[in-house]
Amino acid sequence: MQLGAPALAQGTNLLALDPAALVLACLILLLIALNVASLVRSAGASAERRTVLSSLGRLDTRLDEQARGQIDRERALRGEIGERLSTGFERANRTQREVVKRLALIDKAQERMAELSSDMVSLREILSDRSARGAFGEVQLGTLVANTLPPGSFAMQHTLSNGKRADCMLFLPEPTGNVAIDAKFPLSNFQRKADAARPGSERARAARAFSRDVRKHIDDVAGKYIVAGETCDGAVMFIPAESVFADIHADHPELVEHAQRKSVWLASPTTLMAVLTTALSVLKQAATRREVHAIRDHLGKLAKDFERFESRMRKLATHIRQAGEDAAQVQTSSRKIAARFRQIEKLELPESPAQQDGRGGTRGQMPT
Repeated sequence: MQLGAPALAQGTNLLALDPAALVLACLILLLIALNVASLVRSAGASAERRTVLSSLGRLDTRLDEQARGQIDRERALRGEIGERLSTGFERANRTQREVVKRLALIDKAQERMAELSSDMVSLREILSDRSARGAFGEVQLGTLVANTLPPGSFAMQHTLSNGKRADCMLFLPEPTGNVAIDAKFPLSNFQRKADAARPGSERARAARAFSRDVRKHIDDVAGKYIVAGETCDGAVMFIPAESVFADIHADHPELVEHAQRKSVWLASPTTLMAVLTTALSVLKQAATRREVHAIRDHLGKLAKDFERFESRMRKLATHIRQAGEDAAQVQTSSRKIAARFRQIEKLELPESPAQQDGRGGTRGQMPT
């Protein structure tokens, strides 16, 4: 630095002296500055390029990771969507099958409703005719009785001694006796009374007429089917329609009281089942009483057999006891005999005189 200062001062002096040299020096300095600036820019650009490339590398890595994550999420999403679609299809198919089944059930129900409607029309036609109504009541009564009571305990269309024919006769033991059941009932005025399309006045007249019909029918049942000495003191008036039975008890209590005074028992299909069940219990009790007598006879015979068995058992016990005593005595005698034999075996018998002399002479001789 100290050596260059005089040279620089000398050059400066020369340039100050020569303008052309000064211009040339400036150009040279300018070129040097431009080169230096270019070099600086190149170095900065390289660093910036390296920074950019590093950033681009990191960005590419992130983009790859994001792409892989996006691919994984898409795969998981597709699997979930597929599973949900499959589940949805299964549910839809199951729902469709259930809907088809329900529709089939609805079709069957509609068919049954149509059949029931036709049956109701047929029933209305049956109940509108008096003879058909009586036959319908008899069939229903016969079915209820046959399904409840044993054969031989009832008879259909039984003729009484007064010439009247009961729809059904129950043969029950005393003190109940035979019970007659009538299956006919007046229904024409009841249908007019229950028809809501008719005017109120006409329905009121039909109600009064229905009450008169039922009262007359109660009197007929009491007069025809209660026969002293042949039937019990009451009869059953079977009403094959629960609605009629309920209407009589709800709107015509005077008819119920009249039936009680006449000893006529009103019965619907439900209450008749209770009556028949009670009759079945009565029949079972009567059969049990009959069996009790037979059981009592057998018990008497068994008691006699047991008395004979007891007497023979006492005799056998006496014989066994005597045999035991005899066996004990025989055992005692046996022990005594055995003792005698043992004593005999131990006894030493005395010697005879001859045997004693012979032994004595022999001992007195001297040897030769």
